[in-house]
Amino acid sequence: MANSNDNNNEVVTQMDCWYRIYKNGRVERLYDTNNLLTYVPPSLEDPQTGVSSKDVTISPHVSARLYLPKNTNNSTQKLPIFVYYHGGALVLGSAFFNAYQRYLNVLVSESNAIAISVEYRLAPEHDVTIIYEDSWTALQWVASHASEKKFTSGNEDPWIKNYGDFSRLSVIGDSAGGNIVYHMAMRAGREGGVNEKVAINGSIYVCPYLLVPLENIEQNVSYKNWIVISSPSEAGLHSPLINPLAENGPSLSQLGCSRMLLCFAEKDEYIPKEIGVRFVEGVKKSGWKGDLELIEVEDEGHCFQLAYPETEKSQDLIKRFAAFIQLK
Repeated sequence: MANSNDNNNEVVTQMDCWYRIYKNGRVERLYDTNNLLTYVPPSLEDPQTGVSSKDVTISPHVSARLYLPKNTNNSTQKLPIFVYYHGGALVLGSAFFNAYQRYLNVLVSESNAIAISVEYRLAPEHDVTIIYEDSWTALQWVASHASEKKFTSGNEDPWIKNYGDFSRLSVIGDSAGGNIVYHMAMRAGREGGVNEKVAINGSIYVCPYLLVPLENIEQNVSYKNWIVISSPSEAGLHSPLINPLAENGPSLSQLGCSRMLLCFAEKDEYIPKEIGVRFVEGVKKSGWKGDLELIEVEDEGHCFQLAYPETEKSQDLIKRFAAFIQLK
């Protein structure tokens, strides 16, 4: 007869080198502590960039790390804002990991913008739709600071309130975060903005976790992961949660942003670059009225700019992101 220890130790799902699910429902995430996936605290002043960071609680289930560029203490200049959603296949990752701390210090410094890096709940303990709700909660919280009244709630942050230019609000995400960005833009389109005062200006998708029917896509670990973490009704490429071109999905003309920048890597082992081409074709065919740019980076793998932000190609890409963030 099996005992509780057997249930605790029996693996029912092993997803590549990403995670294990045990019979009792426990999830073990297989983080490589030598690969920039460990917790680090915020910093009053990053020694390389001068960027300041701090952690805030948005709701009982949602928190974030905020970033403020150097030389803002005595300035009345309004800065662009971007909300950042981390990657990790909707199962892994954290806004508080050192990889994101390092990367966002660089991007905030280069773009001279305020960043809000969102810590959302993860699958499979939580349904994928909960992730989208957490992400929307964070985005609405940021937009709530646009009120002309000074500190209308005790949950407001002075960095966003005092320095934020809400006409230049962008949403950015890598991998799973790119999937979230897609859903935030679609929801903003359905609801006529993030709130009555604020709309999404730009959206940046970096190697986004989106899937479409391609040859052998079922052998891809990203597809296999989706089958594991999605609800039975969404487990497949028919789901508009993972496939933006799904027949039963909403029209891409509803994307609620003015500008889009998509970045795919030629040698991405998780998200084939052909997905980017198909997505862009779908957006154009839909009649969406905004500005759209597709970047394909040669000879690079999945989210390379996050792992190696100091390389020439990463620096070039970060500069393009920064210019995009700055535009109205």
